[in-house]
Amino acid sequence: MTPPITIVYYEDNRELREGISFLIQATPGLMLLGAFPNCQHVQDDLCDLQPDVALMDIDLPGLSGIDAVPLVKATSPKTQILMLTVFDDEDKIFRAIRNGASGYLLKHTAPADIIAAIFDLHRGGSPMTASIARKVLLHFQQPPSLPMTAAQPDDYRLSARELDIIKGLVAGYSYKLIAGELHISIDTVRSHIRSVYDKLQVNSKTEAILKAMREGLV
Repeated sequence: MTPPITIVYYEDNRELREGISFLIQATPGLMLLGAFPNCQHVQDDLCDLQPDVALMDIDLPGLSGIDAVPLVKATSPKTQILMLTVFDDEDKIFRAIRNGASGYLLKHTAPADIIAAIFDLHRGGSPMTASIARKVLLHFQQPPSLPMTAAQPDDYRLSARELDIIKGLVAGYSYKLIAGELHISIDTVRSHIRSVYDKLQVNSKTEAILKAMREGLV
């Protein structure tokens, strides 16, 4: 039997926190380990609970969700972070991604779509509200203000297999699909992805995809 996806949730709006918590608890295959009104003890929470997914607001009292993201990744590297917020400005979007968030949803997202995004994130996806995904794409479609030379794979010491992995990520493939296409195990895919993160000096799959696209590595 497949173990449930374990989740922690950070949201200061009590009504929303209780509503989403109930939704998670009522969904087969998901397990809520804790729901918190702030990130003041996020490192202790993550050290104790080691969840698969952290669902996180941005505008939290004390420590913001964006500033909490690197603390989550440092304490529990396996935890994937899904931002759930009202903010759709580019600064917050890209700060969250650079800090290690793998998905970004706006709070008007339908409850069923939030649940679907959690499953997608756990499978290796990078769920984003459509308007957020459009902002990300438009950002990287803008011509640079100064001429730039595309980076070469050798600049980052990427192996041929690691480039194959990046191409799969850019194409939107899940870890399972990449493993099937390359005839390797999912654990091997994860190992290559950790190496890619290290070489590209990024903290998340989304950031790796954006850097690979921006620098012409694929």
